[in-house]
Parts: sequence; C-alpha cells; structure tokens
Amino acid sequence: MHRGMTITSGALILLFVLFTGLSSDTAAVVFGTARAWIEGTFSGYYLVTVVALLVVCAFIVCSRYGSIRLGTDDSRPEFSNFAWFSMLFSAGIGIGILFFGVAEPIFYLDNTDSFGYPNNPHADMAGATAIGHERAIDALRVTVFHWGLHGWAIYVIVGMSLAYFAYRKGLPLALRSALYPFIGDRIFGPAGHLFDIFGVLGCVFGVATSLGLGVSQMGVGLEKLFGIDDGLPTQLVLIAVISTLSIISVVSGVQKGIRIISVLNIWVSAVVIGIFLFGGPTLWLIQTFGETLADYATEVIPMGLWYAEQSGTSEWQQAWTIFYWGWWLAWAPFVGLFIARISKGRTLREFVLGVLLVPTLLAFVWLVIFGGNAIHQELNAAGGAGTAGIMEMVRAWDLPSALFATADGIVGSGVFGWVLSAMMVFLLMSWFITSSDSGTLVLTTILSLGDDDPPKLFRVFWGVVIGLVAAVLLVVGGLSALQTALIAAALPVSVVILVMTLGVLLSLFREPGDPYRQGFRLRPRRR
Repeated sequence: MHRGMTITSGALILLFVLFTGLSSDTAAVVFGTARAWIEGTFSGYYLVTVVALLVVCAFIVCSRYGSIRLGTDDSRPEFSNFAWFSMLFSAGIGIGILFFGVAEPIFYLDNTDSFGYPNNPHADMAGATAIGHERAIDALRVTVFHWGLHGWAIYVIVGMSLAYFAYRKGLPLALRSALYPFIGDRIFGPAGHLFDIFGVLGCVFGVATSLGLGVSQMGVGLEKLFGIDDGLPTQLVLIAVISTLSIISVVSGVQKGIRIISVLNIWVSAVVIGIFLFGGPTLWLIQTFGETLADYATEVIPMGLWYAEQSGTSEWQQAWTIFYWGWWLAWAPFVGLFIARISKGRTLREFVLGVLLVPTLLAFVWLVIFGGNAIHQELNAAGGAGTAGIMEMVRAWDLPSALFATADGIVGSGVFGWVLSAMMVFLLMSWFITSSDSGTLVLTTILSLGDDDPPKLFRVFWGVVIGLVAAVLLVVGGLSALQTALIAAALPVSVVILVMTLGVLLSLFREPGDPYRQGFRLRPRRR
C-alpha cells in the first residue's frame, strides 16, 4: 500500500467525520450553502458534461476504435456475460433502485407541489396535470431518465479509461493512469496521488451513504417481519453485521465472494420482480412498459438538453436531475474502477454497449414493474386517485415504507406478504454487501497503485473504516450533510472525468495502425 496516500486519505476522512459529528449544525450550513451555490451556478455545466459523455460513448461504438480490446489483441473476457452483467448491475445501482424504485415515480405522479416546486414539470409542460394514466407514463419516463443512459454513460467513460490504460497500456489500474498522455511518468508524483485520493474518498463516502439509506429501509422491513424496533440501535447492529459480511466477501476475492453474491442478487431479484409482475396488474404493466419505453426513446434527447430557467422548474431540476447527475459523477471513480476490474479482454464496443444498455434495460424493467405497481394502486384506489396511502408516505418523506406498502398491496400482509418482505430485506442486505465489498476492493486497489490483488489485511481495515464512518454519521445525523457533500465533490470529480475522457481519446487516436497516429507511445510501468 502507498503509505502517503493511505495516511492522507485516512486523515481527510477522520477530519470530515469529526467536523460533521462535533459541529453538525455548522456542517449542515456549510454543505447546504455549497450545494446551493454549485447547483445554481453549475447546473448547465453538469447537463452539458453528461450529454457530452454520452456522445463520446456513441462515437466509440460507431468508430473503428470499437474493435480494440481492453488487453492484448488475443485476450478474452475473464467472466461470463451473465456474471459480468450481474456484477455491473449490483455494484452500479444496488440499494438505490430499491430505495427509490417506488418512491420516485410516486413523487412525480403527485401534483400537489407540496415541496414548494412542481412535482413533475415535464408532465406539466405536456399538459398532464391531473393524476391519471398520461401523468403516470410521464412519471415513469422521468424516473428511468434519471437511472438510464445518461448516468451509465458516466460509468462507461471512467471504466473504459481505466481498463484501457491498465490492460492495453500496462499502467496501474488507478485514476492516475488517465493522466499519462498529458504528464507521462509524473503520474507517479503528487498529481497522480491527488487523482487517486479523489477516488478513495468517493468510495468511502459513497458506500457509507448507501449503507445509511439501506439500513433505514432494512429497519422498516425487520419491524414488519419480526416486530423489531427500527430505531438507531437496530440500524447500528445492521451496519456491524453487513460490514462483517462485506469484509468476508472482499477477502475471498472477485471470483468467489463478489461474483457469487452478485449472481445470487440477480436470481432473487428475478423472483421478486416476477411476484410484482404476475401478482400485480400484469397486462397493464406490460402495456405501460411499452408506452414508457416509446416515450423515453422519443424524449430522452430533449430531456437531456432541457435547461430550466423559470422559478419552480429550476428548483425541481436542481433538486432532482442535477442531484442525480452529481450523484452519478461522485460515484463514477468507485464504480468505474470496479467495472474496469471485471472487464479485461472485452472490446471497447462490447464494453460500451454492455455497460450502457444492459443495466439500463434492467433498471427500466425494475422501475416500471415496481413503480408501476404503486402507481396502479394509487390510480385505482377505492377513495379515488391518489388515496391508496403510498403517496401520503412519499409526501411525508417516509420513503423506506413506500416499498413495503406497495408489496402489501400486491400479496397482502399475510404469509405471502411476509415472505416477499423477507426477500426484499435480503436484497437490501445482499446488494449493499456487493457495493461495500466492491468499494473496498476498489479503494485498496487504488492505494496499492493498481495491484489486482491488494493485501487482505488492508481490505479488512478499509471495510471496517467504511462501517465505522457510516455508523458515526448515522449517530450524529450526518447522512444528509454527507449526501450534500457528495454533490459538492462531484464538481472537481467531473473535471477529473473530463480529463480522463480527453486522455483516452488522445491515446486511441494514436493507437498503432491508426491513420491519425502521431508517434504516441506508452511505456508499460507499474511503479
């Protein structure tokens, strides 16, 4: 492990936790002010950045560079397509899609503007102001927009850059390697250390934030299943249990722990999705899926380019779209490096299409089936549209309960309801384990300057650090400030990603045999 980066990263994490914990009110003001300034000043920059990354993905797929392999010309993938897709989806989305899968579509279906801005300006602009089928399609379309192609394009670029320089050019599997076309061997100096420290901080804070979200929803599930109080003590015990399981998984390595749990996630997810699909309004969900897919296909480009300037709509865009783009950007070093780690041997075209399309399609199916069930219950409530109770939970920002309330509306609260809730609690736990163990593997890989098999002792150490950070922040109520800090961190990270994009494009243009080659050559080096 690199001593300087390890000590610096640990010190920064300690300072952040102490500042948040001992001065929570001051921290909330500082982070809130920073977030408001960034969202108000850089909203257009975030929108243009994400669209530009999606355009680069399209260019790679359509160009002759798509046939270049992430490795030597004769290398082949290490994992099967199914295992690869399972790990992509589990590490890239995980708990978030369970946490927001019901709540977000219901929020956009609502038309009360109870948060001080329109719940869904896209639906309002289309004239779908009343709670009904047309607004429901708009609600699902906006949801999948935030979880679809634009977000995954960010992961594609980061993962492709890291895998290309590591497996094609023999450089460390670390963020610093993308700087090689610009500064050469100086990537092993302070500039490279700074790039990698960004990745470490993103891993720790990102996973800790997800753990905070996940244990709050798991607590609601355990209270429903066993009558256990879902308060802070239960959540702290859950953090300890999950962190222990994550450490066991990450110590066992990618081929064993992470791959097995990721594949298990997909199978259990398939069962849960099947229950929601066939236990709910099946034909209506299938029809809604087709309508939403068509609506998304025709509106995805205008939605990506839309910049809200009016009061109210701009607040909504900052609170939701800009928040999501910042979230994807802040997580990109962590998820991108993990995707790179499992993608050796694939062609650039295969990599881009696989990472961009397959997780997006899986998220699409998940969101339409889960959110669609909740929407159908609200549209067909006995007391009239919007009276099923799920919308009331979302208005009260009780997002963890919305998922289980939707499940009760499908199978009831009897034995079948208990079994379904148990499977969802299992998914919350297993998905977090895959996020945590992959995050731990990523940051130890970064701190060891790209070692594919970092020391097991340090995997244990950083797995404990992530659990402790989540626990401390949960105790002092710092998760809200942490989420805000992630959005603020997305600004410098976005600059890092743009530099990485330029670096990999420059190197591709100078690949041997390319007519635009200008004598550029990378010399393999590890240290």
